[in-house]
Amino acid sequence: MNDDSSPSSRRRLARWIIALLLLLALAAAAGFGWRSWQAGQRAAAHARAAAGQQVEALQQMVDALRRDQRANARGLQDVAATNRVLRDEVLGLGQRNALLEENVARLADHSHQGAQAARREDAELLLSQAQQRLVYAGDLDGARRLYALAAGVLESMDSPGYLNLRQALVQERAAVDALGPGVRVRAAGQLAQWTTALDALPEQSAEVADAEPAWWQQMLSPLVQIRPADPQVLMARSERVAATDALQIELSLARAALERGDTQGWQLALQRVDGWLLRLWPDSPQRRSQRHALAELRGIDLRIALPELGSTLQQLRAMREGKVAP
Repeated sequence: MNDDSSPSSRRRLARWIIALLLLLALAAAAGFGWRSWQAGQRAAAHARAAAGQQVEALQQMVDALRRDQRANARGLQDVAATNRVLRDEVLGLGQRNALLEENVARLADHSHQGAQAARREDAELLLSQAQQRLVYAGDLDGARRLYALAAGVLESMDSPGYLNLRQALVQERAAVDALGPGVRVRAAGQLAQWTTALDALPEQSAEVADAEPAWWQQMLSPLVQIRPADPQVLMARSERVAATDALQIELSLARAALERGDTQGWQLALQRVDGWLLRLWPDSPQRRSQRHALAELRGIDLRIALPELGSTLQQLRAMREGKVAP
C-alpha cells in the first residue's frame, strides 16, 4: 500500500510543483507586464507634459505673432496716413515746382540779358583800354592783347546783332597787326646796336697810330707816352671815366624818352650823346659812321601813325545807350 501511494503522491507533488511553477511564471509575467504598463504610463505622462509645454510655447508664439500683427497693422495704418500726407505734399510740391519753373524761366531770360550786358561792358572796357594804350603809350603789344581779349568776349555773345561788331573788330585787329613791331621797338634795337658799336671805336687817329715815333719819343716811351693832343678829345683818365659815365646817363635818358614816346626828349638826349662822342673819341671813319647813324636815330619820330580805329567801340557805346538794337 505504501508502494502504491508513493507514485501517486509523486505525481501529485509534480502537478503541484508544475502548478506552482506556472503560478510563479504567471506572477512573473504579471509583474513584468505591470512594470511595462507603469513605464508606458510614465512615458505617456512625460510625453503629455512635453506636449503640454510645446502647446504652451506655441500658444505664446501665437500670442506674440498676434501682438506683432496688431503692431504691424497699426504701423501700416500710420504708413498709409503718412503716404496720404506725403501724396498731398507731393501734389503741392508739383504745383510749386511749376511756379518755380516759370519764375526760373523768367529769371533765365533776365540773367541772359544781364550776362549779355556785362559782356558788352567788358568788351567796351577792353577796347577803350586798347585805344588808350595806342594813343597815349604807343604800346602795340599791349593793345594787341587787349584786342584779342575783346574778340574773345564778343565771340561768346551769340546774339546776331553782334556779328557786325565782330567783323569791325577783325578789321581793326588787322590794321593794328599791319603796324608790325612799332617804331619804338625798331628804334630800341638800333640804339642797342649803336651802343655796342662804341666799343670798336679807336682811341687814337689812324695817322698817329701809323706814324713812326721820333728817337726822343722812343727814349721817353718807357716813362711817358707822347702823342698829339686834340683839344676836343679828353686825354686824362679821370676825365674819360667821368665822360663815359655821363655818356651812359644820356643813353639811359634816351631810352627813357623812347619808352615814353617823348620825341623831343629823345632828340635832345641823343644830341648830348653826340657831344660826348666828340669828346671821348678822336676823328676817324668809325666815329663819322657812328655820328651818321646817331643822326638817323635822332631824326626818328616816335609817334605812331595810327590807322582809323574805334568803330567797334563806337558801336558798342551806341548799343549800350540803346541807339542800336543788340
